[in-house]
Amino acid sequence: MTNTGPMDHLDDWEESLAARYPAGDSRPAPERNSAGAAFRDYSPNVRPGIREFYRLNHRHQTVAFVEAKKRQYLPLRTRRMGVWEAMEFLNTLVDDSDPDADFSQIEHLLQTAEAIRHDGHPRWFVLTGLVHDLGKILCLFGEPQWAVVGDTFPVGCAFSDTVVFPEFFAENPDSRTAEYRTACGIYTEGCGLDAVHLSWGHDEYMYHVAKPYLPAEALAMIRYHSCYAIHREGGYAHLLNERDRELLRWVRAFNPYDLYSKGDERPDVRKLRPYYEELVAEYFPSVLDW
Repeated sequence: MTNTGPMDHLDDWEESLAARYPAGDSRPAPERNSAGAAFRDYSPNVRPGIREFYRLNHRHQTVAFVEAKKRQYLPLRTRRMGVWEAMEFLNTLVDDSDPDADFSQIEHLLQTAEAIRHDGHPRWFVLTGLVHDLGKILCLFGEPQWAVVGDTFPVGCAFSDTVVFPEFFAENPDSRTAEYRTACGIYTEGCGLDAVHLSWGHDEYMYHVAKPYLPAEALAMIRYHSCYAIHREGGYAHLLNERDRELLRWVRAFNPYDLYSKGDERPDVRKLRPYYEELVAEYFPSVLDW
């Protein structure tokens, strides 16, 4: 029986990203980190669980569903807590089946941030690495995994073949609604992504939590880092404006740190915590609305 309830193992979303290149598709060579280690090098035979995840995701992520989740969560009245408290809350979900490494959520966030810091990026960029996945606490609020993780995409217009497993959109009621079936759908050409509803998940949620505090470049990294159909595959280009195209350069710069910063050495959480608590306090208040 398929589990559509809250996730037991949060990093299952990482494995689901392999499905961007299902069996039979032309896939690029595995990406590698600076040490030459390959990451996300999956065989063409995607396991059935990944396909089922995206079947549920593509079936249920409708305009009505996205609008309902925005009404539910974007008033940000679910919980009040600080950033480090949110990290520790998220850390109660640990994946012991990660194919790349065995790390807790805090360790993954610190690895991402430390890789960014190592390369000399601005402090806001480092902080973005630390907080970008905190929206996954939606799982702890009871949301099913298909409504929290995985690749994101626009709704309210024709679904693009650049989205993983596009055949599953045939089960989505919006695919049979005339106003959603054209290239622009309910939008206008060049309207910009701020005017577009993306499928609901941790990216959009965390974007709104962080919106008052971080620069536009950081917010774009948070909001679009799972939207591979746009920032990697070039889909939905007709909806973008010039501002989007500029911000997506930052998203593409960020993503390798998220996906390929894992290594054999665990970060020393106790040693790094004072630095990151100071960094968090530079941008965020002590308590945030979630």
